[in-house]
Amino acid sequence: MTDLTRTARRTVLAAGAAAVAGGALAACGGDGGTASPSEPAGSATAPAGSAAPTSKPAGGGKVIAKATDVPVGGGTVLKDEKLVVTQPTAGSYRCFSAVCTHAGCLVDKVADGTIDCPCHGSEFKVADGAVARGPATRPLPEKQITVAADGSISLA
Repeated sequence: MTDLTRTARRTVLAAGAAAVAGGALAACGGDGGTASPSEPAGSATAPAGSAAPTSKPAGGGKVIAKATDVPVGGGTVLKDEKLVVTQPTAGSYRCFSAVCTHAGCLVDKVADGTIDCPCHGSEFKVADGAVARGPATRPLPEKQITVAADGSISLA
């Protein structure tokens, strides 16, 4: 093979690799949404901690609960999903991991404004997941959610 042939071959291979890589990056760049130019993608997502019902469908995540299943001032433990959805005040929804930060047990109930762990008695506040009573020292990790106009609560 001559030097000219090797150079031409490298150029063709490099160009082909660049084209494939560019196509793969372009495919990953979109959000898959159908937002209009005047409406940013993801605009139906409410910020964490204040997920209020929207007039649009939820942000495409998995539906985990219905708003009607989450009492005001309380919450619902979703054992299969290892999540807790709370409604500290009417229309304000929060979602936290149901895994206690003390020893990894699953919390089992929401009562009197706290999310309770049966293993060692840790309690977490429904409003923000903060420790209300130890032995846990760290809050429950918060998860992003959206609430659709039909009341379905989804992971964002």
